Amino acid sequence: MLRLAAGLLAVAVGVLLLDWYGPAGPQRLGQRRPFAREPAPGAEATNLFWVVQVSDIHISRFRDPKRVSDFEKFCSETIDIIQPVLVLVTGDLTDAKTKDKLGSEQIEVEWQTYQLILKRSRVMEKTKWIDVKGNHDSFNIPHLESIQNYYSTPFGNYSFICMDATLSPGPKRPYNFFGILNTSQMEELSSLATESRHSNQTIWFGHYPTSTIISPSPGVRMVMSSATAYLCGHLHTLRGLMPVLHSRHPQGTLELELGDWMDNRKYRILAFDHDLLSFADLNFEEWPAVLITNPKSLLYSSSTHEPLVKILHSTHIRILVFSPFFITSVEVSIDGVHLGDAHHVSGPLYVLKWNPQNYSEGLHHIDVMVQDAVGKSSTRGHTFAIDENLSLRFGFLSSFILLTDHYILARVLFGLTVLVQITLLLIFRYRRKPTLKGPPGLVMLTSFSLHILSKTNTFYYSVLILSMYTALGPWFIGEVIDGQVGTCFSFGVIVGGHFLQGSLTFMVGILQMVFFNLPLMAYLCWCLLLRCQGHSFCSHICHVRQFLAVPIHLTMVLLLAWQIYSCYFLQRTYGTLAFFLSPMKTWLVILTIVLIRKTWTLSSSELRIFMVELKNAQSS
Repeated sequence: MLRLAAGLLAVAVGVLLLDWYGPAGPQRLGQRRPFAREPAPGAEATNLFWVVQVSDIHISRFRDPKRVSDFEKFCSETIDIIQPVLVLVTGDLTDAKTKDKLGSEQIEVEWQTYQLILKRSRVMEKTKWIDVKGNHDSFNIPHLESIQNYYSTPFGNYSFICMDATLSPGPKRPYNFFGILNTSQMEELSSLATESRHSNQTIWFGHYPTSTIISPSPGVRMVMSSATAYLCGHLHTLRGLMPVLHSRHPQGTLELELGDWMDNRKYRILAFDHDLLSFADLNFEEWPAVLITNPKSLLYSSSTHEPLVKILHSTHIRILVFSPFFITSVEVSIDGVHLGDAHHVSGPLYVLKWNPQNYSEGLHHIDVMVQDAVGKSSTRGHTFAIDENLSLRFGFLSSFILLTDHYILARVLFGLTVLVQITLLLIFRYRRKPTLKGPPGLVMLTSFSLHILSKTNTFYYSVLILSMYTALGPWFIGEVIDGQVGTCFSFGVIVGGHFLQGSLTFMVGILQMVFFNLPLMAYLCWCLLLRCQGHSFCSHICHVRQFLAVPIHLTMVLLLAWQIYSCYFLQRTYGTLAFFLSPMKTWLVILTIVLIRKTWTLSSSELRIFMVELKNAQSS
């Protein structure tokens, strides 16, 4: 019966996850705005503008000087070619890491380099330049705002809302990986969101993905629900594992994380064409850059936020092409059928006459191949549909990464790991005697080893207090910000009279539990079991199978080495005070050595009762 219930629960959870994150199915969108059919995309270069986004530049004093020279070239040459009306830089302008990568501090020369690039390239004379802080820009900052920028055109007003979720004060790394919005910031953002409802379209931008932002009810996604898209960075394509991180909020807002400039030299061109949003994520100096604005991609379409009916009433396919060289051809195909070559209108706009009624049913695929005068070519395509009732949804993994509130997930998992350890200790502490029936297999020996540890006061109270302390006690006291002593707990950081809610701290806590606290308990149990079998530290190597004993000892040595390295990291990051006032790191290393030594020096008289129990079980 329990197995059936567990199976049904697993199925139910799976269905819920697929419904929330799954790749197919109807979109759960909010109330649809009324949209006019006209003007529709035609052959004229009207009702069209585009912006550029770049993120996670990480200008560094110590690493990769080409990062700086390439960025200056981007500001002076690439921006000249694209000529956007607006450039959005979504955080981590500087690296703010020490030479050994362990410490974090604001390095003045990095900020000077950034400002010098803007000045030398004169980019701020060519376009409107807006940058927002990232977590690296607020490392070790004692004191640190949401702003709204309007772009007015003859055909309407467009709102760009900047969301600054960096921590204030900003602690040293790594404890500002998550952003936090307080109640007053949320009220300000709600006010800006209300004002922006009168705009043609609204774009939000910031550094942190919403999955890494702690915000009070109703949550940041609900506040930005009237926006067409939220642009962010921060995750750096997860070191190449997720080169594309895009998804859609349940209310219909797109969340578009942009890969980093630091290692991948990524940037984005985003266009509004007759209030239809299109974008292309591009690599620096890869030309020609191509963006199809009509018909737009079905995956990135939102009937809640965009006048998709204009695609049906459009007269021309519209393509933006950017290149430092003359464009020789722009070939257009739909469903593998060549429609012809688009002709140049003005600027980067190329158009080709079409009849959208021919594609009014089902899904279709458009491909555009562009070639320039020096022989370089680019191909871009996507799936589109004229029928507004059709939809596509993003893949499970990217949606999970961007739509899950990871600080809540980490909090739950951390609590469960602590609870599991404490529950095991309590069960075996107050269980009179374990069941020792059958041959001495793994389950029986594991149960008996927990029985020994829980009934031996030295180990029981040490492990129990360690587990409870990991959840409740201060991990360390040190210079969380230069000149300001703070205290770190699993549930947050206290510094300068401010409490910064726990986020990454819970993830660090999970690592501590899974890769040290629980293995330490298991190792102590194993050592005590060997003692009850009559082995000493020297003799068990010869009598216990070496292929089992040696790896177990080696694993514990490696885990202890990791714990010692954590002490070194703590000293380099938060100072000598943190090294000495760190119960969870420095003190725990000492406790671990003492407990391990105690298992092998425990007198036989203290273990006699357990040795008799084990002997009786093995002989029965």
